[in-house]
Amino acid sequence: MSKENHISRKKKITVISLSAIFLVALVVAVTVGVNLHHSSSSDDDKSSNNLSATMKAIQLICQPTDYKEECVKSLSSEAGNTTDSKELIRASFKAAIDYINEAANKSNLLKELEKDSRAKKALDSCKELMDSSTDEFKNSFDQLGDFDGTKVDELLNDLRIWLSAAITYQETCLDAFQNTTGDAGEKMRAALKSAMQMSSNSLAIVSDLSKVLSNFDFPSLGRRLLEHDVPVLGHGELYPDWFNDSPGSRRLLAASPAQIKPDVIVAKDGSGRFKTINEALPLIPKNSNKTFVIYIKEGVYQEYVELNKSMTHVMMIGDGPDKTRITGNRNFVDGIPTFKTCTVGVSGDYFIARNIGIENTAGAEKHQAVALKVQSDFSAFYNCSFDGYQDTLYAHTKRQFYRDCTISGTVDFVFGDSAAVFQNCNFVVRKPMDNQQCIVTAQGRKERRQPSAIILVDSKIVADPAFYPVRFLRKAYLGRPWKEFSRTIIMKTHLDDLIQPEGWLPWLGNFGINTCFYTEFQNVGPGSNTTQRVKWRGIKTITSQHALDFTPGKFLGGDTWIKTTGVPYHPGFLNETEKT
Repeated sequence: MSKENHISRKKKITVISLSAIFLVALVVAVTVGVNLHHSSSSDDDKSSNNLSATMKAIQLICQPTDYKEECVKSLSSEAGNTTDSKELIRASFKAAIDYINEAANKSNLLKELEKDSRAKKALDSCKELMDSSTDEFKNSFDQLGDFDGTKVDELLNDLRIWLSAAITYQETCLDAFQNTTGDAGEKMRAALKSAMQMSSNSLAIVSDLSKVLSNFDFPSLGRRLLEHDVPVLGHGELYPDWFNDSPGSRRLLAASPAQIKPDVIVAKDGSGRFKTINEALPLIPKNSNKTFVIYIKEGVYQEYVELNKSMTHVMMIGDGPDKTRITGNRNFVDGIPTFKTCTVGVSGDYFIARNIGIENTAGAEKHQAVALKVQSDFSAFYNCSFDGYQDTLYAHTKRQFYRDCTISGTVDFVFGDSAAVFQNCNFVVRKPMDNQQCIVTAQGRKERRQPSAIILVDSKIVADPAFYPVRFLRKAYLGRPWKEFSRTIIMKTHLDDLIQPEGWLPWLGNFGINTCFYTEFQNVGPGSNTTQRVKWRGIKTITSQHALDFTPGKFLGGDTWIKTTGVPYHPGFLNETEKT
């Protein structure tokens, strides 16, 4: 084929792809796994003569799902007489919403839970998580309804992230019932069964569509795993005017406190408008697309800070992670579900933090005790510290970027099911209790199609001074599979000698060891030798080209949003001179 013909053909395909009609055709093509034909024969149609056009379309849409029978049954109820694939996808979202609401409204547990305070708190967490899960589906439903055929890859990236978050919230609800008495957890699992199946089906349908786009050489998930375009200055004024005052636009995070013109100042010593962070939160405009800046002066702030999902585009700036400290001590042993133990929780999208320390001071003996929990899409953290013991950083859902941060802890101290990349960060393993081993990561991908992972790039894993003398007695590992499809990638990172030769630790028996995705790429240091690593099927070896897929530029689409935050960022691997 000549170059001219190739270019012409590619242009034609691109034009077609930007139409909603072609999107419908793509869905049908991928779900049956065959080529569409303009001609038909009577022999081919004989087997489907008894099926209505709508039922044929439903069966095609449901083909890639893991729960096909449930998919067909639900869509048959929701779809009406439509054969429009886009509307059928929306019908799958609607069915999931209905099932989630049905589970959330279950009241048969309430009476028996009154006698079990831990189970009652778990149910309270579930109600909040079900609301979050429903919101993700509603947002997906609305976005797909407004879809005009353009930016196909952007839409699919968002849908996969949001549907993945919806699935994770449901799983987190069930996690809250661990260690409760009675059969409340099993009853909640039964109540959520249909919702979880339809959520899985919706993700499968959207994910399969993305495969078709990659086959047509479009810039889709197959090429840029999670790329997304976000507003920049001039499109909703994502950042305030003073953000561009100094040479090098959008370099707020390099500015000194004297150059900062925040919307509100919080100061423990009384020199700001408020003495506590929580007093400043009501000033944040709801669902704004303009950044609201909170400057938190040096001091120790003993409070619990929760930025809900309406608090979007918030930026918090401190005087340094050792100077501006937010502390709390909520923990699992004292009867609080892990999900609720965080000192700081962030749900509003487009959150940025710089020069702040967040800590949970409960101690190793209190087990799960979260310092920071993040459910914020397009969130970035620069020069921050997160300190605790077990479950320090809950990278719960959606897209997150960490640069030049320090995370300390003992057991599973970086965990969750977000798409999280840590670039040039320090992971400090602290001394655990005598009967404990240390594990850096516990990634929670439940579904194989979820676009989530914990990724360490150009970072360091080292021992805290108190742990150093006992590092060979209280063994330390890179991670363990919290959920069945756990995915953790560690690349070009310095691993000190505290990391055991086996590298990875099982969760329980053989759970997840064959279905996880764990890989190490060009790591250095005395703990980086992989010759004695565990021989699980889930331990992978990747090429240099594949490794690039897990760098922040490709995995998070960082060029389109991280750059606009002003956070120092490299789309690929750092040069030695860029590391600290």
